[in-house]
Amino acid sequence: MTNETNTAAEPTLDELVGTATNTALLPEPDAHAYDAIATGDADPLMLGGHKFTSRFILGSGRYDLNLIKATIENAGTQIVTMALRRCRTTENNLLDYIPKGITMLPNTSGARNAEEAVRIARLAREVCQTDFVKVEIEHETKYLLPDNAETIRATEMLAKEGFVVMPYMFPDPIAARQLEEAGAACVMPLGSLIGSNKGLRMRDFIEVIIANAHIPVIIDAGIGRPSQAAEAMEMGADAVMAYTAIASAGNIPLMARAFKHAIEAGREAYLSGLGTVTEGHAVPSSPTNAADYLH
Repeated sequence: MTNETNTAAEPTLDELVGTATNTALLPEPDAHAYDAIATGDADPLMLGGHKFTSRFILGSGRYDLNLIKATIENAGTQIVTMALRRCRTTENNLLDYIPKGITMLPNTSGARNAEEAVRIARLAREVCQTDFVKVEIEHETKYLLPDNAETIRATEMLAKEGFVVMPYMFPDPIAARQLEEAGAACVMPLGSLIGSNKGLRMRDFIEVIIANAHIPVIIDAGIGRPSQAAEAMEMGADAVMAYTAIASAGNIPLMARAFKHAIEAGREAYLSGLGTVTEGHAVPSSPTNAADYLH
């Protein structure tokens, strides 16, 4: 009699570990819960009415020309930037080394004001046979900081001429709005000084731009590691442009591939919805009651 009483009183395993309670609290699985989360071909980057499935824009300034094709293929990029001066009409023309199907994005590097940028953009359109242009206007060579006021002027002029204008800018949220109003297809705020590989030093201002933009926000300049590219995408950037981090790597094509995967991972993390960050307390990894669940 005593043994029967003791056996009946022993708690079940579910009661000990809270399995029954947890099961009751978990939502019923929904086979279609993730249908709206689309990536890759179903999650395109739109620029001036053109659709791109890659969110990685690659620079081409200092590569050995023989490495460009392999680097582009490993990066999986569909847009490659270039300075007009790298397009020669005779030997060693950069365009001869770019795979077919790649959108060329000539920049206005060297321009000191809006008028010079417009003149370079018009020449680039003839040479590269593209309406895409990356506006870069800098006055000095030490910090290479973009002149937002002149960039806004150039953007307005080029947009009226039918260019797909992608302006490189200092991350000022007010200037970003003005560029959007001027007809920019996107804004390209710097993460940190160009070529520095220091990452997202301007993160707080970029977050404000992302939160208020109605056009794509592409992080340009300063991204030095794949992890920094992933971080930019996780915070909601639409794409990343990188060059120095890849060009200065020991294995250039392999680093290009690492950036490709990092950007894709960051985008998927952003679309998935990053987990809640808690402060001042821990959260059990095996919750036993409703209060332990994060909502």
